[in-house]
Amino acid sequence: MLNSDDPYYIVGAQVYAAPIILKYGLEVIPTAYIIVGFGGAAALMSKARVIPFERYDVISAYVLAAWCMGMRFSYIEAGSGAPTHIPPDVLAKIRKVAPKDLFLIVGGGIRSAEAAKNLAMAGADAIVTGTIIEQNPEVAVKIVRSIKSVKRR
Repeated sequence: MLNSDDPYYIVGAQVYAAPIILKYGLEVIPTAYIIVGFGGAAALMSKARVIPFERYDVISAYVLAAWCMGMRFSYIEAGSGAPTHIPPDVLAKIRKVAPKDLFLIVGGGIRSAEAAKNLAMAGADAIVTGTIIEQNPEVAVKIVRSIKSVKRR
């Protein structure tokens, strides 16, 4: 959680988890978690300083900082059950400045196959859905098909 006001969520939780990860031989997946837009319960619980969608320059700076710290993945999250997802044009601007080897994950507010496809076309390497799958499971198949139809970079 890079944009938290509480150091516990930025590094403290990772310090507590590190011995457990080592003990069980779990794979380490260095991932930045950046909450934008609505933010929802995740923002509230993690004391995140939510970044407005229109501040793609600030979101991009967090993504770049994460990459500079060795994180190979960045998860840009609008919040579980968010009223809307990150706009594809904003994501495209972030993708344009992000390093080519950065795996970009987008989630929150994605409720349709069209939205998922547009985000994939804008540069998302992975799409996270949750609430819509719980509320309307048949949408999952449509979302997966729409994402698979996108040509990768």
